[in-house]
Amino acid sequence: MADRNVLSELQRLVVDAASEKKAFDILVLDLRERSDITDCFIICSGNSKIQVQAICDSILEKTYGTPFRPVAIEGYSVGNWVILDLAEIMVHIFQKDVRTQYDLERLWGDVPTIEAISES
Repeated sequence: MADRNVLSELQRLVVDAASEKKAFDILVLDLRERSDITDCFIICSGNSKIQVQAICDSILEKTYGTPFRPVAIEGYSVGNWVILDLAEIMVHIFQKDVRTQYDLERLWGDVPTIEAISES
């Protein structure tokens, strides 16, 4: 990500895959200056366990066969907050009320954000 306002190839892939499953409130947080663990968080919401799992499945499907393989997946079976670790990106897929409860946007409120508009 050379330009802070342009999504990387992987970020674009994740945003588009999530959008295909009607994820909403998609937000990209640039953590390059704040974290040694990952370059960014992508946070999005779904309305139900099934939708959260479908968003995760869509991202996994789009990354299959690419260099962007998942390192870990947490929370899939419960489906209220799934964390998908793609090394340079951590994807947080929430049910709406759980996202409000944990409020990652507030916790990381001082980092740059990138507007995430799907191209699909």
